[in-house]
Amino acid sequence: MSGRGKSDRAARAFPAFLIFAILAAPWPLVAGPLEAVVGVRATVPGDARTAVVLGTQREGSGVVIGADGLVLTIGYLILEAESAEVLLPDGKAVPAEIVAYDYDTGFGLLRPLAALDITHMPLGRSSQLDAHSEVLVASFEAAGSASPAYVVSRREFAGYWEYLLPDAIFTAPPHHAYGGAGLIGPDGRLLGIGSLLVSDAVVDSRMPGNMFVPIDALRPILADLLERGRSARPPRPWLGVYAEEMHGRVFVKRVAPYGPAAAAGVAAEDIILAVKGTPVTSLADFYRKIWALGNAGVEVPLTVLRGAGLAEIGVTSGDRYKYLKLKRSY
Repeated sequence: MSGRGKSDRAARAFPAFLIFAILAAPWPLVAGPLEAVVGVRATVPGDARTAVVLGTQREGSGVVIGADGLVLTIGYLILEAESAEVLLPDGKAVPAEIVAYDYDTGFGLLRPLAALDITHMPLGRSSQLDAHSEVLVASFEAAGSASPAYVVSRREFAGYWEYLLPDAIFTAPPHHAYGGAGLIGPDGRLLGIGSLLVSDAVVDSRMPGNMFVPIDALRPILADLLERGRSARPPRPWLGVYAEEMHGRVFVKRVAPYGPAAAAGVAAEDIILAVKGTPVTSLADFYRKIWALGNAGVEVPLTVLRGAGLAEIGVTSGDRYKYLKLKRSY
């Protein structure tokens, strides 16, 4: 059995009552400065592609990771924003430029336009985290918010928005100010950035918790993000399908307006059975089969079940970065 398989098995076997008993124990002093956890506030135009789902006024947290004040946050807070601010504990709001957004990981970067006078938080190694690791979750609120947590599983996460994170970090108990929150090790180093509140932090369970994007995913792309605003990797083919998985089937819940799938005739309530004749077995499998066909622009042949009949639909994939309205951001 692989190390990751052992981790998942251990997480499933870990009793919930033990998690909370351990969390009741005193948390070791964190060496790193929690002042590096700041607030992030962004204003998004009403005509942004993401405005309907994510809203036009977004607020969450970020972590200062650079001596120049560079802030790492979760990308959906600043996606398509026309302006952004970094919020400080003393109530001060510092205007910031949006530096980068990476769809594959979900990371976002912004840089304040004035000095913050805050010591940045060093990056750790999220690969060293396994189920049962102790961590601290820190988010920005009026008086700051930090709480101990436990890593309960490491596994891939497939999001309905054509998003696949191979090695997500799941923690419990849940931290409700999760957007952009910092996942911090006992040595004070940053190990991940908060993305979601989930109901299944442990596989096949109803344990609520959070999903974090591991910091190790930032290292290979950081230079590109700072230089180009996005990764230098060729863009993956994007369909504009919002889907969910049930019993090994992929159900289309909706399609992006004016996106590639909508243009090709894919519709809500379609069930995607195959990509280029090969059966689809899960949401993650669906994404991998699309991405294996080539880069953005490649033709994606889909077999869908619509009502009682089958339909073969060819979708000319697109580049998600071109669909999003990013020009006013960076």
